[in-house]
Formats: sequence, C-alpha cells, structure tokens
Amino acid sequence: MRHQRLLIQIEGAILAAFAVALEYIPHTVGPSAIEVSFGIIPIVIYSLRRGAVPGMIAAFIWGTLDLILRGLSSGSVLNVWQGLFEFTVAFIVVGLAGLYQHQVQTSIRQHRKVKTLTLLWSAALIANFAKYFCHFIAGVVYWGSYAPKGMNPWYYSLVINGGSFIVTFILTGIVACVLFAMLPTIYLPKDMAFDQQAAKS
Repeated sequence: MRHQRLLIQIEGAILAAFAVALEYIPHTVGPSAIEVSFGIIPIVIYSLRRGAVPGMIAAFIWGTLDLILRGLSSGSVLNVWQGLFEFTVAFIVVGLAGLYQHQVQTSIRQHRKVKTLTLLWSAALIANFAKYFCHFIAGVVYWGSYAPKGMNPWYYSLVINGGSFIVTFILTGIVACVLFAMLPTIYLPKDMAFDQQAAKS
C-alpha cells in the first residue's frame, strides 16, 4: 500500500512537471489575450487515471511551479491574494476531472466506446470550466482596470477567459479521445490495465 501511494505521488509530480513544460509552448491565439493552456491535458489524464484527490494535488504542484517559474516573472501576479487565487485555486480545481475516474475506467473495461468518449468530454468540460470560471472572477475583481477604455470589466473578462475556456476545452477533449482510441489503458492503473489486457486475450 505504501509503495502504491509512493508510485501515485511520483506519477503526479512527473505529470505536474510535464504540465509546466507544456506551458512554455507559445499558446496565445492571434493578437488577442486568449490563451490555450496545454498543461491542463496531462492533469486531466492523470486525474482520470488516479482520481480527484491525487489530481488536485498534482494540479497544486503544477500551479505552484507555474507561479514560481512563469507567473512572478511575467507580471501575472498583481498581489498576494490574486496570485494565490489564480495559481492555486484555479489550478487545483482542474483535478475535479477525477470525479469521472470510476465511470471512465468501468466504461473502458466494459468496452463501451461511445459512453467512454462522452465521459471524457464531460471530464474535460468540468476541469476547464472550473479553472476558467476562477479566472473569470479574478478578471473582474483584479484585472478589471486593465479592460479597454469604455468596456465593462465583466464583459472583458468573459470574452478573454470564455475564449480561452472554449479553445482549451476543445483541445483537451480531442487529445483525451485520441489517447483513448490509441492507448485506452493510459486511463487505467497498472492492475486495471493488466485486467484489460487479460480480457482482450
């Protein structure tokens, strides 16, 4: 049991570091402030594989590293409270994708492809919506003064964070489904993956 917990923690730390690395890929859409968060993808996959709590822990590590390595140096932190909210809470909630862990794993083991695809899109939706809803609130409370002159801060935050949500959600869902089609056992812990292979043989 202790070995299993250690394995889960190591796996989470590795994927959190991978998520940080993905954020260095240019991800601004056109001339706007709309951005694609590539780092969400490995965290969603890990959350579906290991569950919501490990997923939230990995997301917290991702957010903390992103704050230290990118946030503080890029001017993305206005004050302590905004930094904590957008680099902890907004990241941690990505792990909520893990709420679909058992449903996805059961569906994969039962070879129910359509249901699995639906669940993967649902997990991508809840993870992205939760994250960008936090950014939307922060956009109004902390970034409202940066809105173009004459534009309502609520509308400005909705356009920027809503656009980022849509683009990142679509990308997350596509990648999650492609991975399922190519390597469905990626969503299963080692013991379940073994059972899946045994069932096919």
